[in-house]
Amino acid sequence: MTPAAHYTRRGTRLTRKEVLKLGLLGGAALLLPLERAARTKSLADRIPTSRLPRPFTSPFAVPPVLKPQTVGNTDYYRMTMTNAPVRVLPGFPKTEIWGYNGITPGPTIIQERGRETVVRQINAIRSPDHLHTSVHLHGNATKPQYDGYANDVTKPGWGKDYRYPNGQPARTLWYHDHGVHVTSENAYRGLAGLYITHDEHERGLGLPKGYHDPVARTGYDVPLVIRDAVFATNGSLIFDREEQGSLFGDVILVNGVPWPVMKVERRKYRFRVLNASISRSYKLALSSGDPMTVIGSDGGLMPHPVRTGSVRVGMAERYEIVIDFARYKVGTSIVLRNGDLPNNREEKNTNVVMRFDVVSDATDTSGNRVPWNLGKVGDGDYDPMPLLPSQSTHTERFVFERKNGNWVINDGTWKDIEDSGNQLNAAVCKKDEIEIWEFQNKSGGWFHPIHVHLIDFKILSRTGGKSPGVLPYERGPKDTAYVGENETVRVLAKFGPHQGRYMMHCHNLTHEDHDMMTQFQVGTGGERWDSAPPRPASELPPLLPGL
Repeated sequence: MTPAAHYTRRGTRLTRKEVLKLGLLGGAALLLPLERAARTKSLADRIPTSRLPRPFTSPFAVPPVLKPQTVGNTDYYRMTMTNAPVRVLPGFPKTEIWGYNGITPGPTIIQERGRETVVRQINAIRSPDHLHTSVHLHGNATKPQYDGYANDVTKPGWGKDYRYPNGQPARTLWYHDHGVHVTSENAYRGLAGLYITHDEHERGLGLPKGYHDPVARTGYDVPLVIRDAVFATNGSLIFDREEQGSLFGDVILVNGVPWPVMKVERRKYRFRVLNASISRSYKLALSSGDPMTVIGSDGGLMPHPVRTGSVRVGMAERYEIVIDFARYKVGTSIVLRNGDLPNNREEKNTNVVMRFDVVSDATDTSGNRVPWNLGKVGDGDYDPMPLLPSQSTHTERFVFERKNGNWVINDGTWKDIEDSGNQLNAAVCKKDEIEIWEFQNKSGGWFHPIHVHLIDFKILSRTGGKSPGVLPYERGPKDTAYVGENETVRVLAKFGPHQGRYMMHCHNLTHEDHDMMTQFQVGTGGERWDSAPPRPASELPPLLPGL
């Protein structure tokens, strides 16, 4: 029995409740009532809204950049997933997080296109449940055995080397946990971080550049990892493992800091926005009412910039947004607001995200433009932007709904995949085949951000429900599609470059953990997802060749 089976619905595998009824846990069964009592107590001990920190009282921070060791054309990194006490909320005890290298968000990896990356991930998390992990580099065209397949799990004390080719155009990616049935808890407790790739074309555009240092106030390329959380009075994160619908917090964190204040100069900044929340979507806008400029989406640069008054960001979506602070006088403060969206639960201060304080004129005017022509259309064999619907050889349809207490895709669950020995496929595509995939949301009262592994796609249409159609800033390369209540979204993609089995799922991670996930097969061959299994950390070979 896997650790995950202790407390998740796994069909023929027993939940903890069922195991307890059968008396199969022996002395360990005594832990369950205590655990439930602890959970109930933590929910009761939730910090009252009146005691939460006031927004805009903490300084802005960014995750550190992780430096590699380099041999030839390969960069090597080592990370250890571990528990760590972190000061998150001023005036409250430290919060125990699970973080890559003990921080959350994890350290940022910055790579050049065409250079291979090897990341050794060690699971050193201490938990009564001995939770397993699996690391997914979201937005990277990775071979199956390095893609963070849900059942390719690493136990505590074990490790695995993940290999990433970085062959796609420059983009904002993120790495996060993908362990079967524990993804939401692992990610919520901190297992997420940014991974940025650059290339020669992107560097030559004159966009704001240089990874931001908030202390020195240098660099104008700024990560914004946005998420929400709920805390107990002892500082701990509250997480209910029995919840199957959603997780909405009352504290908005940006790069791990509650409602921070960022000091800016009178010039353009490039913000790499990631929604790392479990269930909350965001509608970002400036309190001044001024427009922002979207230059990139999940899969890299837009063909052309899009000026907009607000940006909707579903879970796992990334948008690169340029804000020009030159229009404001020194001493001006601008709040990044969060507007109302359907299917969210709003709290007192979830309508604001962070504040920008304009403190000086520009000290560096290089990299301060946004040209009309951004992404190179047709850059690489799998760029979806030049594809036409007439090139599609097949249309695949997927229905996302709630049935018999389960989140299902075409009436199937991840349990069905497991029961087939991980052989069952919801779709089979030939390598290099161009297809239209249709996502229909029939679950009622929910939206689903649908993520397809391996590929970038182009959104063709959005219909049904109260659909706004395809939003202008969604007309770039995507890997996650916001599918609103009763909506149908159609996307177009070319399947490759690798062959094998890949996952598709809802990125409301509570839904994913309760089985709104399936898989598809690309080609007839390819490497197996379990062909590079984790090993005990003590048995891993030297990370660098020859050492």
